[in-house]
Amino acid sequence: MHILIPLLPLLAFVVNGLFGKWLKTRAAAVSIGAVAGSCVLSLITLGRVLSGETFYGTVYEWISSGDFRASIGFNIDPLTAAMIAMVTLVASLIHIYSIGYMHGDKGFARFFAYLSLFTFSMLILVMADNFLLLYVGWEAVGLCSYLLIGFWYEKKSASDAGKKAFVVNRIGDFGFGLGIMLIFYTFRTLDYHEVFGAVQTIVGQTLSIPLYVTTIQADLTTVICLLLFVGAVGKSAQFPLHVWLPDAMEGPTPVSALIHAATMVTAGVYMVARANPLFSESSTALMVVGCVGGFTAFFAATIGLAQNDIKRVLAYSTVSQLGYMFLALGIGAYTAAIFHLLTHAFFKALLFLGSGSVIHAMSGEQDMRKMGGLRDKIPWTYGTFVVAALAISGIPPLAGFFSKDEILWQAYSHGTNYGAVLYLLGASAALMTAFYMFRLVFMTFHGKSRVETKAARHLHESPWSMVGPLVALAVFSAIAGFAGLPEAWGGGNWIHHFLGPVFGHGHEAAGGATHLERMMAGVSVVIALAGIGLAAFMYLVSPWLPGKLASGLGGLYRAVLNKWYMDEIYDFLFVNPGKRFATFLWEFVDAWVIDGIVNGTAGISNFFGERIRKFHTGHVENYALFMVTGVVIILGFYLFA
Repeated sequence: MHILIPLLPLLAFVVNGLFGKWLKTRAAAVSIGAVAGSCVLSLITLGRVLSGETFYGTVYEWISSGDFRASIGFNIDPLTAAMIAMVTLVASLIHIYSIGYMHGDKGFARFFAYLSLFTFSMLILVMADNFLLLYVGWEAVGLCSYLLIGFWYEKKSASDAGKKAFVVNRIGDFGFGLGIMLIFYTFRTLDYHEVFGAVQTIVGQTLSIPLYVTTIQADLTTVICLLLFVGAVGKSAQFPLHVWLPDAMEGPTPVSALIHAATMVTAGVYMVARANPLFSESSTALMVVGCVGGFTAFFAATIGLAQNDIKRVLAYSTVSQLGYMFLALGIGAYTAAIFHLLTHAFFKALLFLGSGSVIHAMSGEQDMRKMGGLRDKIPWTYGTFVVAALAISGIPPLAGFFSKDEILWQAYSHGTNYGAVLYLLGASAALMTAFYMFRLVFMTFHGKSRVETKAARHLHESPWSMVGPLVALAVFSAIAGFAGLPEAWGGGNWIHHFLGPVFGHGHEAAGGATHLERMMAGVSVVIALAGIGLAAFMYLVSPWLPGKLASGLGGLYRAVLNKWYMDEIYDFLFVNPGKRFATFLWEFVDAWVIDGIVNGTAGISNFFGERIRKFHTGHVENYALFMVTGVVIILGFYLFA
């Protein structure tokens, strides 16, 4: 049964890829049927794992060469079961939503083929029982992101965004690949159970790293973890490799939802959580993970404050929320990180699909400054969007409150300066998150209409193929948090007990400090309400204030608006020098050296040909003279040599 979970979306990809030209709109039924089938099987698998069943085995022996063996096998444990249930459920709803969103697009069948391949790739990634198969899924989701971000390839910005995502991810994937190679070099296997079971045998070992004229000794476990984390930084869009994700908005909105919620960017978080036996043995690696996550959560939130494109606000929100997950991983709170990953999937998918519904109603417009007053025109979209905005802001009893508050509590209760710094970064990001999410809500749905006349004539609620998934996701965004209802609130913290066999207790705070935990949860709610209240004051009560603040802040506002000039910095440091070097190779090496050699050979041949041709006069007496001369030379050679 387990093999059918990834196999069904793969079959849908093959069918739609080969026969999409003839299937046309029926391609949606093929993909939806396949992914829904995977979803049902995933939920059955989740039920079996809940009852105590697990599966770890080989489906097919793939490669065997000397010491190196690689198999196609699955590892079905609580972490995998939770992930595949989330991936297939969210992917199914996004597939259904895409029927209405992509209606009339000439690439309709191709789009559904790519969506199915994307789902298959993510399922392989999370179900793999070894690092090599995980890497196959890892690279496959990267390929799918390139295909889907650049889906409208006739549009230059979309094509460029696809290439940017592909290139930036190659940087992270290079480090990830080196990490997997070092794992095999160290353990002589890539199998999860064998690697994690042997971790204690390498604790304290060092690795000699040549560095210019010297050699440094580095902790082997730390080097492995940091190389793996480089891959996670690229795939999960953490600073400084975050720059590809906002540009991914050039793809169709269902793609944005799938990338940001259920696939691709969650892969890095999953990988670090899966490799927790390695990371738990390196305090240095965990500190790097936590610091990068905490800084990214804060940094991306600042950028989200000033963006005016509705999808770009959500994009930086994703980068920030992923930062929270890495912050949790960095303090050993693996369960809290996965809990937030699962709840985030629902409300972030809802936010992106809701923004797609807004864009659909606005005839393609994405600038919030040209919206306003839409709540009466698209009430279902508005209602579900507000649920998601409240959830991500951390308002109880919605899902985001329990998962985000768990991360902040774990950081606060870590009992170190490191934990305190991460808490302050997370709390600051929480304030900004609540502010920019309700800035988006108020600019889009409230206030006076700023909709242009042409778009206003076509304002309408989305069809039920789009609204239905919004309602379903709103329900999940409201109730998913109760899976992790902490004991301080009278719950059983089910998600912690469920994932306990995978993570153990990690470094997470023990229960018992119920009063303090409730107090800190109250602080989190106050922070969220402060952000929402500030947004309401600035965009509903005093709508003139944002413009005045922007003028007053001057350079700081422009820096935030321009994403702290990260793209410009990368252009200056890497892109432009790369282009100049490529131009040098083209104009000098290719045009002068390579073409010079080729053309020079032809020139030399032509030079000698011109001179030899002078001997070909066409007169018989000249040819006879040449022949006699040749005979005399040959005879002379043999007689006198």
